[in-house]
Amino acid sequence: MTKLTYIAFDGTRFDVEAENGSTVMENAIRNAVPGIEAECGGACACATCHVYVDEAWTAVVGEPEPMEEDMLDFAYDVRPNSRLSCQIRVRDELDGLVVGIPERQG
Repeated sequence: MTKLTYIAFDGTRFDVEAENGSTVMENAIRNAVPGIEAECGGACACATCHVYVDEAWTAVVGEPEPMEEDMLDFAYDVRPNSRLSCQIRVRDELDGLVVGIPERQG
């Protein structure tokens, strides 16, 4: 299992174990991590699963695809390390990944 850490806006940590092939968003929903709304269910059709990838992980996670970049235009407080968590697939290389959750979703 791959370990993921979500940091809520208030600093609360949520450590979860995730199966490879699932998404960072799916694991947030399964583990009741607050702040990830995922209104579209992971279809990359909204921006309510927006997260900030910890700077140490941005290269490993990779860049967003054009469709994701378009959806990030609707997110709140977008930063260079912003991603939609529905578009980050869990894999062995992401063991220990840390993502922050914005104050609110778009």
